[in-house]
Amino acid sequence: MKAFVFPGQGAQFPGMGKALYEENPQAKELFEQANEILGFRITDIMFDGTAEELQQTKVTQPAIFLHSVILAKTTPYFSPDMVAGHSLGEFSALVANGTLAFEDGLKLVYQRALAMQEACEINPSTMAAILGLPDEKVEEICSEFTDEIVVPANYNCPGQLVISGSNKGIEIACEKMKAAGAKRALPLPVGGAFHSPLMEPAREKLQKAIEETNFSTPICPVYQNVSTTAVSDVAEIKANLIAQLTAPVKWTQSVQHMAQDGATHFVECGPGKVLQGLVKKIHPEAEVSGL
Repeated sequence: MKAFVFPGQGAQFPGMGKALYEENPQAKELFEQANEILGFRITDIMFDGTAEELQQTKVTQPAIFLHSVILAKTTPYFSPDMVAGHSLGEFSALVANGTLAFEDGLKLVYQRALAMQEACEINPSTMAAILGLPDEKVEEICSEFTDEIVVPANYNCPGQLVISGSNKGIEIACEKMKAAGAKRALPLPVGGAFHSPLMEPAREKLQKAIEETNFSTPICPVYQNVSTTAVSDVAEIKANLIAQLTAPVKWTQSVQHMAQDGATHFVECGPGKVLQGLVKKIHPEAEVSGL
């Protein structure tokens, strides 16, 4: 069985999607439609912009979404048995499996990006990658914080857990993680504490937008970051998507459940190869490839 997986923020690179635009008339049409919907030429930044320009959340999120979704839409015989996406990638997955229309998915991603940017400005905050500690140990250290916010945010693969929280909290947590034996505790170059309670203002804004958007019955189940198991029920998909901004991304658990449900081949659809590497660490027997 084939599982198609979609990357999240951090997978972007200058020039992304350019070859697709130039070589495929359908892709070109979709990219131009996106420029119109967004009200600015995101393709100019994707194809010719600098890494710094691409790093702005309001650009990064729609850029990765567009690259991923247009790749899926222009691939002949795209027929997934199941889909999943890492954080932002969940929106790409939901367009790919027919839950969301292309236009609606893009609008939601752009609203999500703007709301997250705003939440970051309200509460300056950050994230850090903890390498080489068991998940349970990271969770235990996070639970010790009472005055500062520090929470597990991305369960990327065994031995790699990203934490999220206030600037001061993350600084102290990194020291504690190293003292507990972490190989590394790396602050990440991100705009804020994604997948933490500090994203609550963004979650409230996105909830309204999601509730007003039409969701259709998908062609195959999605394994969502919040629930980690197969979901096809539209109401459940919506609820999980709303919860996603302040809840951790349980990628390790999602891949494990996809494998248990029969996935043998994981295809990464979008920029970069990050998810292929993570899948191999979570489920070494899996066959992995990119589109």
